[in-house]
Amino acid sequence: MLALTRFYLTTVGKKFVMAVTGIFLLGFVFVHMLGNLQLFVGSAKLNAYAAFLHGNPKLLWTFRVVMLAAVLWHVLIAVQLTLRNWANRPQKYKVVKYREADVSSRTMIYGGIFLVAFVFYHIAHLTLGSVGPVFDAQNVYGNVVAGFRVWWISAFYVVGMVCLGLHLYHGAWSLFQTLGLNHPLYNPLRRWLATGFAVLVAGANIAMPVAVLAGAVK
Repeated sequence: MLALTRFYLTTVGKKFVMAVTGIFLLGFVFVHMLGNLQLFVGSAKLNAYAAFLHGNPKLLWTFRVVMLAAVLWHVLIAVQLTLRNWANRPQKYKVVKYREADVSSRTMIYGGIFLVAFVFYHIAHLTLGSVGPVFDAQNVYGNVVAGFRVWWISAFYVVGMVCLGLHLYHGAWSLFQTLGLNHPLYNPLRRWLATGFAVLVAGANIAMPVAVLAGAVK
């Protein structure tokens, strides 16, 4: 136990835990995306899916608690690593030239902050019904369509999904390296998987508000 605690307190240990919690979050956003895509099938299908989840409260709340713990732990470690990195470099460089760091890695902290705000709004919008034009707990399809008909709500979701895509790409790319799966022979595959996953999830989620605004989903 003492050895595990010492390992956790190291930068490598914290990155390892961040990678593990990241795997949980990658799985969540993928499953969440699959469930939400039933919007394109019709109201009966999406509402039946929502009714199934709420009809199994033990399963639903177990899933929520696990994901909440993963999110909080992930965010905590991200903050700790960022503060540690700033402390190790108290004086900024006069000239910054990036060689390896791409847009996704340079915007992780800012995109992460926006995503936290987005999650709070998303829960308030479609889970609690405290924001948005209408809310009917029995008609999730109607709540989604009514919300996405408001252009600024759709725009907010699109920006959120762009941030999510960048976050997913860097997270998926980095966790392989953190877990020791870094090799020149396999790195092109790593990059392809990270890019494909990020584009798939972000693109599918962006398609929903765009489809509602375009009138394809009514």
